[in-house]
Amino acid sequence: MPFKASTHKRSTRVAVTLVSGLLPVVFGAAILYMQAQRTLQQNSEQTASEALRQIELMLDNTAQAARELLPLAGQNCDDVKLALREQVTRRPFVRSTNLVLDNDLYCSSLFGDFKEAVNPGDYTQGALLLMNGNPVTPNTALLVYRISEGNKGAMATLDGYHLINVLRLIGRKTLLRLQVGADWLAADGSFHESPPPPLPVAQSYLTSQRYPFSIEAGFAEGETRRYMSSEYPPLFSLLIFFGAIAGFIGYSLQKRSTSPTHEMQRALDAAEFIPYFQPVVEGDSKRWSGTEVLMRWKHPNEGLVRPDLFIPFAEHSGLIVPMTRSLMQQTAALLAPHCTSTEAPFHIGINISASHCQDLQLVKDCQAFLDAFAPGTIHLVLELTERELIEPTAITHQLFEQLHGLGIKIAIDDFGTGHSSLGYLRQFNVDFLKIDQSFVAMIGVDTPSSHILDSIIDLAGKLDLALVAEGVETPEQSEYLSAHGVNFLQGYLYGKPMPGVEFISALSDH
Repeated sequence: MPFKASTHKRSTRVAVTLVSGLLPVVFGAAILYMQAQRTLQQNSEQTASEALRQIELMLDNTAQAARELLPLAGQNCDDVKLALREQVTRRPFVRSTNLVLDNDLYCSSLFGDFKEAVNPGDYTQGALLLMNGNPVTPNTALLVYRISEGNKGAMATLDGYHLINVLRLIGRKTLLRLQVGADWLAADGSFHESPPPPLPVAQSYLTSQRYPFSIEAGFAEGETRRYMSSEYPPLFSLLIFFGAIAGFIGYSLQKRSTSPTHEMQRALDAAEFIPYFQPVVEGDSKRWSGTEVLMRWKHPNEGLVRPDLFIPFAEHSGLIVPMTRSLMQQTAALLAPHCTSTEAPFHIGINISASHCQDLQLVKDCQAFLDAFAPGTIHLVLELTERELIEPTAITHQLFEQLHGLGIKIAIDDFGTGHSSLGYLRQFNVDFLKIDQSFVAMIGVDTPSSHILDSIIDLAGKLDLALVAEGVETPEQSEYLSAHGVNFLQGYLYGKPMPGVEFISALSDH
């Protein structure tokens, strides 16, 4: 049935529900990922700043030793070597001190008299040199601070052990590098002369404003995911909860959107409600003199849907008015070119409901319908259905008066079966009574229903109303109704409801 979800719709509903549930999780995870990146970036910057500050403090101590020794440069090494060793003893981070004269290192706190050339170009900005070691500690990095005045100079060596401790202890999970010129030192103590590779995550680069060195901080590949897995499990649980809520809401909204009303609105927009035509014949001559227009739903998956399955929903939702308007437009487009060939005005019956009777727009719809046909070629008959009670309001009376002014006839459909059929006769000015097929089926059977049929025929004669008998299926029924003066007959004996093209073809044969 059209109101039941098809396999395709079910799969679509499942897909939409999954997407609804996943979107909060995906977007939330993306937001947490960006938040983790920001946090790691902040940690990286703070760590680099702290490492920079600590190394500057260590260099302050080293530079102070060199400045105090500079006035001794040029003096005999034996006279000043105790002063060099005193600086090493007093300064906690200083491994050795040296004096320079004419770019030659001539006195060392480690060796006393010493002879080694000093190239000022090896020192970054003439002040710092990062070394992999010296003859005493060949595998431990050194940071040499140099100060000069004319041809005299002093140097103090900062022990790499302290540098590595700063990089390791401050960094912890952060990767830290000390870079002097093109050389750099990693937290694991390894010395490198090639340019450092970029750090994959949250890279920060700070340069000292007091000494010619820089600190680089960052994290290894995948650190963002590791940080999220260790810091955000409660938030992920919350995201999953929100995802479940969103999925439920998406599922509920889909159920609402696939309700009968929404499904029929979709079908109306897609022009799936189409007219079917059942011929109406004259009671005496049996000549085709008109048709009742019946609404059918041509569902793309279910095929033709019976009107009793969707008309009540349409009336309840208020969609019956635009559905009928569409039906009238389609009918006019199909029949207008063919009704000019009929000998007498062709009767076209269209059902209207209680909703139509409270809206004067029906007059405009009927006028547009009549304008589509050549003048005098048709009689439009509006059949009042009794599925909903029609209230005799001022608008209803005005509506019927204007419809009669257009030459439109009013019929009571299925007369005798509704609770208000006789009330309609008293309250409204009608032109036709349509005898329900349940009474026609009792012809030839001695039952109360057969007597009701005769009473309806007598009532119509007294009120000067035309009669249409529905559900005529046998010649016996046809003869009985014709003999009793019923004006028009309708039923399977003369033709089943058929689509427009088939009806037009059959109409030309009759």
